[in-house]
Amino acid sequence: MDNYVNYDDVVLPQKQPYYKRIWKHPLLMQYNRLIMLIFIINISLLIYGINTGDWWNTNEVALKTISNITIINIAAAILIRQQYVVNLLFKIATSVPKSWPLTIRWAAAKIYHFGGIHMGGNIAGTIWYIIFVASVIYSWSNNLSGVSLGLVVVTNSILLILVVMVIMALPKNRSKKHNRFELTHRFGGWTALILFWVQILLFVGLQKGEQSYSEALISSLGFWLLIAITISIAIPWLYLKKVEIQVVNPSSHVVLVNFNYGVTPFAGSSTAISRSPLKEWHSFANVPSPGKEGFRLTISRAGDWTGTLIDDLPSHVWIKGIPTAGVGNIEKLFKRVVWIATGSGIGPCIPHLLSNEVPSILVWATRNPRKTYGDDLVDEILDVQPNAIIWNTDSHGKPDMLKLAYKAYKEFDAEAVICISNKKLTWQVVHGMEIHGIPAYGAIWDS
Repeated sequence: MDNYVNYDDVVLPQKQPYYKRIWKHPLLMQYNRLIMLIFIINISLLIYGINTGDWWNTNEVALKTISNITIINIAAAILIRQQYVVNLLFKIATSVPKSWPLTIRWAAAKIYHFGGIHMGGNIAGTIWYIIFVASVIYSWSNNLSGVSLGLVVVTNSILLILVVMVIMALPKNRSKKHNRFELTHRFGGWTALILFWVQILLFVGLQKGEQSYSEALISSLGFWLLIAITISIAIPWLYLKKVEIQVVNPSSHVVLVNFNYGVTPFAGSSTAISRSPLKEWHSFANVPSPGKEGFRLTISRAGDWTGTLIDDLPSHVWIKGIPTAGVGNIEKLFKRVVWIATGSGIGPCIPHLLSNEVPSILVWATRNPRKTYGDDLVDEILDVQPNAIIWNTDSHGKPDMLKLAYKAYKEFDAEAVICISNKKLTWQVVHGMEIHGIPAYGAIWDS
């Protein structure tokens, strides 16, 4: 397929004034702003505790207060990523009427940056936990009441796990050592959860004062937040099941995996699948077809796991949790959108193109599309997007996606651009559009 579009005459509009476009820089994106907000709140609490609060003195350390701040941060980090919470956040954000000013809808569509709360809460919670452990050790070594050697041992064990998890979650480690990151978070997280229960039951008994143990436990904020955390972690695993799949293999680069186990997800959602549920989990965009039960996943060769899946096609895979909203859902906030995709990034776009809830135009750059993805998939796209720009990189090389995006944006009179591609190109398009005053969105790779 050859769909060459001449964009030599495309001239990008003038950049926004510096004081506006500086806020569009990736370092100051909403994800990082949320992290900074959490840090500011926690630093303010720490300053208050050192000065006005007098949480540390030679006679007493406010261990309950420090413990509560720690668990609040950790609970916020975990609960914000709970699938039901994520779906609720998207539902609230995308309920903003299209009649509202574009600036409001532009901001509401950044809802998918909520992961900044997860990252900020985890880091702040770990720092507070270091402070808590140091305070416990200080209290125990100075024979202050409310601590014991057992508490010292348990808290230090948890701290070691948390530090390892934070180190493995750093962007560089998460991308280059993803499998280790995932295993560390799963087994380390479960171990830490068990130890947190040991700690809270022990800590409440040591700090109960004149209260009975049951009264102290019921009145403990940490106890209730730990219940919420445990339920949140357990819920996806309650949906764990092994399901049959049908696989279409159009090329050695791509497989189309069909599911029909009684769930038809909504457009813009994703499903986590695995071949070994205690090891690796990978999420892919769901592709439901209007009027049909079940859904498809478009999986391309993008690493060891996907490569092994394509070369050794299974008859069953494991799924867990519920279909979870993703960045594509924000299309509901706009009257007309441009979908930008490269390669297998077409997968998350397809359900939105098929449902056609929001008028859109597709710009897709990929290697020989029919040879790579099959005639059926390409024809299915063209049936609903006859004017789509499908750029064959085998024939015409890699295009300037920023100019193609802007050309489609202007000609289609769109309100926003949504880009599904690799990290480098996504940021090129999103940042490139936004500094020119055009709403643009794309994945932020925070999972």
